[in-house]
Amino acid sequence: MAKGLASLRNGSDIRGVALEGVAGEEVNLTDDAVRLLAQGFLRWASARLARPVESLRIAVGRDSRLSGPSIVEVLTDELVRHGVHVLDCGLATTPAMFMSCIFDEVSADASIMVTASHLPWNRNGLKFFTADGGVESSDIVAITELAESAEPALPACDGVVEKVDLIDLYAAHLRSLICDQLGEVDPLAGLSVVVDAGNGAGGFYATQVLEPLGADVSASQFLEPDGTFPNHVPNPEDAGAMASITAAVKSSGADLGIIFDTDVDRSSAVDEHAREINRNAIVALAATLVAKDHPGTSVVTDSVTSDELTSYLEDVLGLTHMRYRRGYRNVINKMVELNNEGVDCQLAIETSGHAAFLDNYALDDGAYLGTLIVCAAARLKREGRGISELIAQLGEPAESCEVRMRILEEEFRAKGFEVLAECEAWVDEKAQRVVGDDVVVTLAKPNYEGVRANFAGAVKGWFLLRMSLHDPILPLNIESSNVGGVERIRATLRTFFAEIEGVDSSAL
Repeated sequence: MAKGLASLRNGSDIRGVALEGVAGEEVNLTDDAVRLLAQGFLRWASARLARPVESLRIAVGRDSRLSGPSIVEVLTDELVRHGVHVLDCGLATTPAMFMSCIFDEVSADASIMVTASHLPWNRNGLKFFTADGGVESSDIVAITELAESAEPALPACDGVVEKVDLIDLYAAHLRSLICDQLGEVDPLAGLSVVVDAGNGAGGFYATQVLEPLGADVSASQFLEPDGTFPNHVPNPEDAGAMASITAAVKSSGADLGIIFDTDVDRSSAVDEHAREINRNAIVALAATLVAKDHPGTSVVTDSVTSDELTSYLEDVLGLTHMRYRRGYRNVINKMVELNNEGVDCQLAIETSGHAAFLDNYALDDGAYLGTLIVCAAARLKREGRGISELIAQLGEPAESCEVRMRILEEEFRAKGFEVLAECEAWVDEKAQRVVGDDVVVTLAKPNYEGVRANFAGAVKGWFLLRMSLHDPILPLNIESSNVGGVERIRATLRTFFAEIEGVDSSAL
């Protein structure tokens, strides 16, 4: 079982296969695994909070996945068996589960969200929170190790289960944010918004947040929870998902579209012209929303953001862009670190749609970002303008692509970092000769993840080669501001990978 629990670690959460039905996938998030993880979390939480296990109030919620109810049942039974006061939140979102530790009406000491974000229907997982925020990767290691230990001994006594309508509380919280910004009487009257919940847990946002405040949400889609996800992948990064909501905005003539992932810790948008606001554009929009109140603030992003985004943040908005690393915990922790060092940093955001604002508990919350966007759209609507105006000066690369190359060796992480070291040395010493005299290639500095190289001259662009956070993959992102540049950069890298063994670079 120890090996099984270790295999469930996924950065700062637990993820695994919960249901049969996909060829080649064996169920590893079993009932026994869930029971052990509950025990491990109790030991961890008791030590972290300096509280006896039997005095803890722990909230439990889930998204719409088919395996969610059974996992919640197993978790609840195990927690109650050790004297815990369980707060059963039913269908919930990841940000709401954190807020269960903040809301006075709930007063949870800790919480567990059952979700696997946008992963396929047969997967599931666990996210853990205290009032200090989500747990770190090191905490996940500790929880799984404590789950495998018999020490300290857990009490054997009866706890209780209390039903809590957390989403009602959370929706009221979001409504109050809108009313504080726009006024209490029909603040969204005249605004048409398409909400796409992807059949995840976010349907409440249309019916319990926007509609009661006067918004027209009649063109919203896929609000009903359905763990088979029959309409599209619930993922704002997915091309099919974005095509679906842009079509809905276009056909309805809506002012705005908001799309969530399954557990609503991510979101992206669609403007009044039915154009996507995701990836670099959602970063730009989120930054625009903080720039006025926090002039000159720093914005931490993941590593795959474009040069055009940097120019927009720094030259147009007057902010400081720190291009950091992939992983939402990485960008959030860097934001917190910068503020602790006295550097004002109000926003940490990934191109995936994870956005954490300092004034919202440094919590990545898709509904909170959506709420800020809705408020901005409502103000603009009153002036006869649209949300697209806010990022009209954001440039876009002429070309871009992503190539994912599989590492074939068993010790894939060691091999991956070996390839990165070789690539950095190759760019520094040989790439210039390969790409040609009409192009200048240099290593980007500072750089916090993988190898990023800048191209100038006849080719203006960059590439970033990095290790996947969890998989035996080397993702390669390439962008160019001139047509034909991406292919020249790819051709340059083919020369490098021709000498590399243990990596399938055929997609390059």
